Amino acid sequence: MVERYVQAWMEGDWRYTQDHDWVDWRNISRNMPLAVMASEDQRFPDHHGFDWVQMQKAVEDWQDGDRLRGASTISQQLAKNLFLWAGQNWLRKGLEVPLTFALEAFWSKQRILEVYLNVVEFGDGVYGVEAASLSYFRKHATQLSMSEAARLAAVLPNPKRFIADRPSSYVRQRQRWIEGQMNNLGYDYLKRL
Repeated sequence: MVERYVQAWMEGDWRYTQDHDWVDWRNISRNMPLAVMASEDQRFPDHHGFDWVQMQKAVEDWQDGDRLRGASTISQQLAKNLFLWAGQNWLRKGLEVPLTFALEAFWSKQRILEVYLNVVEFGDGVYGVEAASLSYFRKHATQLSMSEAARLAAVLPNPKRFIADRPSSYVRQRQRWIEGQMNNLGYDYLKRL
């Protein structure tokens, strides 16, 4: 959040503001953690911070000529969001590794998801699921429907480009895919945390 303030000030955007409201795990609709796991990290309950299967697939795809895609887990994204900076470079990735191991060693999966959902950026200056819920749907995070949670998860790859309350056709398509994945996983998946 500090990085975004500094970036805005350096660009001369003195009107930039941030919206952030922390909520406990019990005040987040069960649709939201299911949506981010379905979208970002379907092996979240089973890995210890790194999804070696997805990393291997990303490397194989790259070797086959596709662009190099990310294979970061929710735990890795949280380590970056809490302690590091945006951008892709080897120094940041190198620092992310021990921080991810530490998060996984000292926090439960539920706690990692709770903090992630409270610090992730869902739109320009909109941090955390409660602020996003209120900004985009005018309801508290505890009231998010499956569709709304999926739409919020759909903007996470690029929350400055993709907008939850004015979704592009790409965001709508991604939202439908996430809803399908949520149905495949089912709410019992949350019991594995």
